[in-house]
Amino acid sequence: MRIPISTKLITVTILILVAATGTITWISSSYFEKKAAEQVDIANLESAAAKAKEIENIIANLVDKTRGTASLLTKGASSQVETGDDFDFNFTKDKNFISLEVLKLDGTSVETVARRVKEDVLKPYGLNSTYMIHVRSWQKFPIRSVAQGSIEIKNATYPKAPAMITIGIPLIRDEQGKITHVALADVSLAPFEKPFTDPSERTQYLIDRHGELLAHKDEQKAMARLNMAKYPIVQKALTQKSPQFQTKFLNPDNDKDYFGASVKTSYGATVISQTSEETILEVSREVKRRAIFVAGSAISMAIFFIFLFSMTLTSPIEKLAEMINLVSKGNFNVKARAQVKSHDEVGDLAEAFDHMTEGLKERDKVKNLFSKFHGSSVAEDLINNDIGVGGQTKDVVVFFSDIRGFTAFSEKRSPEEVVEMLNEYFGVMVKIINSHGGVVDKFIGDAIMAVWGAPKSSDKDAQQAVRACLEMRRALEGLNERRIAREQPPINIGMGLHAGKAISGTIGSDERMEYTVIGNTVNTASRIEASTKAFGADLLISDTVIEKIGEDFKTELAGAAEVKGRSEALKMFKVRGYRAEDGSMVEVRTAYSDYEAEAADKVKIKDAA
Repeated sequence: MRIPISTKLITVTILILVAATGTITWISSSYFEKKAAEQVDIANLESAAAKAKEIENIIANLVDKTRGTASLLTKGASSQVETGDDFDFNFTKDKNFISLEVLKLDGTSVETVARRVKEDVLKPYGLNSTYMIHVRSWQKFPIRSVAQGSIEIKNATYPKAPAMITIGIPLIRDEQGKITHVALADVSLAPFEKPFTDPSERTQYLIDRHGELLAHKDEQKAMARLNMAKYPIVQKALTQKSPQFQTKFLNPDNDKDYFGASVKTSYGATVISQTSEETILEVSREVKRRAIFVAGSAISMAIFFIFLFSMTLTSPIEKLAEMINLVSKGNFNVKARAQVKSHDEVGDLAEAFDHMTEGLKERDKVKNLFSKFHGSSVAEDLINNDIGVGGQTKDVVVFFSDIRGFTAFSEKRSPEEVVEMLNEYFGVMVKIINSHGGVVDKFIGDAIMAVWGAPKSSDKDAQQAVRACLEMRRALEGLNERRIAREQPPINIGMGLHAGKAISGTIGSDERMEYTVIGNTVNTASRIEASTKAFGADLLISDTVIEKIGEDFKTELAGAAEVKGRSEALKMFKVRGYRAEDGSMVEVRTAYSDYEAEAADKVKIKDAA
């Protein structure tokens, strides 16, 4: 499949740009994501620590107020007198207090020593002081844990009631250090919610020792007292001995990954700060999108400029390809440099192309000259091989033909008329020889010497040679008709064929060579041609040719003759026709194929028997 260079250039450029920009985008976004995650981890921890410190100060302040106010309430209860201005200032005037209760512990029994409730806070909800008794029953506050010295905090918010947090603290110890009284203060949720109301992409909340919400960025969740123990970060925060830690976890609410950090206060409450990975990665994704956009723009521009560049490269190359196609068809007159104006390697290639065509033109001229003097097959053989003096022994079929009465004809005609007649005659006969695979070796005056089997041979050389002779018989009849029409005398010829071994190659010297075939086979073929005059036939072939052609032709014995150069008489045969493809025998005879026999030099007819 042909792929244009422009397509290859654009494809390679796109692949390189995509690979480069893709790698850079992936590396940079991955690095950015990693750094962003690290920064979020640090920010989560710092934010949780800051919120934990703020919550710790709030709880410490409320614990101190609870201890002081509860002490005043306890004294007032034990003396059965009003608590006075100090209590009013600490409890009534502090907007955070909603209820304060002092409990006496005696073994397993718990007794309320004193209780004060701000009924004006409960009244808008249609409640009174007895509501606080129900709250204690509902929330199951861990009083025993407080009795052991802990400060406990628990959400006390219920539907259609004020949002409250209950703080339980040890209040009075006996002489043995045993806690005998504890104080429970119900305070407004607002101070705990305030640190979590700042706008941020983080979700932050406060939980108690059991994972129940005390405060949340979404106040409704805190008021609903949601238990967060199902969240992986809360589970780890409750079980961690370390006061702070960081982790990545899957949020079961939305199946998304989160980065989180937790910090415990000294009062058992824990601050959680978490950020979704999606929020973190949004910036890196935006960077990635912008990088892809920039890369796409760069690729688009690169494609445009590469396309323009490829046109300057491929256009002259395509012109060269077209010219090569013309040269392959034999047109060596193309001028590449005239059409290719590039001042680069392609321009150099065009100049080299022109030098090549000049060389091919010279080679073609030499080849044509060779072909005219030796035939196309001989010319190909000489061009394709090193030329040197020498030859090879080959099985060949040698042909000789001669014009009868040529000497007398020449004496009565001008040289121009003789040359004109010979050129017309040779033009007809040589064309037939070439069309049947023969090679004209040379012209000897009016005689033609041709050969089959050199330089290239086939198993049908003899058949081709005989068919060529029959074709020349017919062609001579046509030629003579034209000559008679021009009031010129007709021509009679004699043709001889002989098969055998001969030396095929170049003879001569390093300065002057000639391609030919030599040997006794050639001499014998010449003698057979000379014998046609003695037998009165235009074509005679030897018995060696008969052996090769088999029954493909209709032949008859002409006789035997002693010829110069042979010690034994040579049998010769006339050829009357050929076998067609359907098996029938086609006779080829003309008015010029048989004529009156006459004496021939160097030939003595003998009895064929």
